[in-house]
Amino acid sequence: MPCLHRRARFLVAAALTAGLAGSASATVVETILRGSDAIWLAGRTDLVIPPAGVAWPGGLARHPITPEMIQETLPPGYSVNGGDVIRVLDPADGGISFFNGFGGIVYGPDGNGVPGSSIISSFGGISGYIGTQGALVGVFLDGAIPLAGAPATLDFSNGGLGTEFLSLTPGLGQVFYIGNGVTSGNVFQDFIAPAGATRLFLGITDGFGFNGPPGAFDDNDGSYRIRIGINEDPRNPLTPMPEPAPMLLLGIGLLVFAATRLRRRPPVPLPVQRH
Repeated sequence: MPCLHRRARFLVAAALTAGLAGSASATVVETILRGSDAIWLAGRTDLVIPPAGVAWPGGLARHPITPEMIQETLPPGYSVNGGDVIRVLDPADGGISFFNGFGGIVYGPDGNGVPGSSIISSFGGISGYIGTQGALVGVFLDGAIPLAGAPATLDFSNGGLGTEFLSLTPGLGQVFYIGNGVTSGNVFQDFIAPAGATRLFLGITDGFGFNGPPGAFDDNDGSYRIRIGINEDPRNPLTPMPEPAPMLLLGIGLLVFAATRLRRRPPVPLPVQRH
C-alpha cells in the first residue's frame, strides 16, 4: 500500500509537470517604442544612465550637446522560453527622428536606406548590427546581465541574410532585424527564441552617422506603436497569459483525492495460514 501511495503522488506531480510544460504561453501585447530605447542597454540593470548632456565614459556614445538633451532608456522586455515564436505587427503609427533638432524626417520600424547602410559595433555582451539605419530590432537574452563576450554580428545586408527571410533563430545576445515584421509579400516573419532564452528585448539602433560604436540616442525624437505576438498572431485581440486548463485542474484534484484515500485506507489483513 505505501507503494500505491507513492505512485499516486508521482501521478500528481506528473500531471502538474505535463500540464504546465505541455502548452506554450500565447499572448499579444502592444507597446510604444521610443527613439531613446537603445537595444544595447537590454538587460543592463547594472548601469546607471548619467544625466543628459554629461559624458558617459564606458557607455554609449553621446553628443556634446543637443537641443533635446534626453537620456537613453532601457528597451522594453518580455518573458519568453526557448522555442517560442515571436511575430511583430507594425500599426504604422508615428515615427522617430534621429537628427539634431526637433521634428524633421521620421523613420518607421523598417529604418532608412538600403540594408547594410548601417554598421554598428557591439557593446558589452550584445552583438553589433548590420542593416538599415535606425531600424526596429530585437535581442534574446538569458537571465544574466550581458556584460561581455558579445557573439558574432548578424548581417542583414542584401549580400547577407537580407530582410526577406521567413524564419530566423538568432543566438543569445545577437541583435536581429525586425523592421515592420513582414516580408514584401506581407507574410509574417517568425523570430524563434533560441535554447536558454528567457527574455526578449525590442529597441532601436543608432550611432553617429548610423555607423561605428552604438550611441547618438540623446537627440532622438518621437515613437511608434507595435504589437507583439508570442506564440500568437499579433492581429488577434490583446490576451492575458492563459490560466491552467479546467480539465487539468480537475484531473489533479482527482489524483489528490485518490492519494488521500490511499493514505487513509486501513491495511487489508492477510489470510491466516493454517498448518
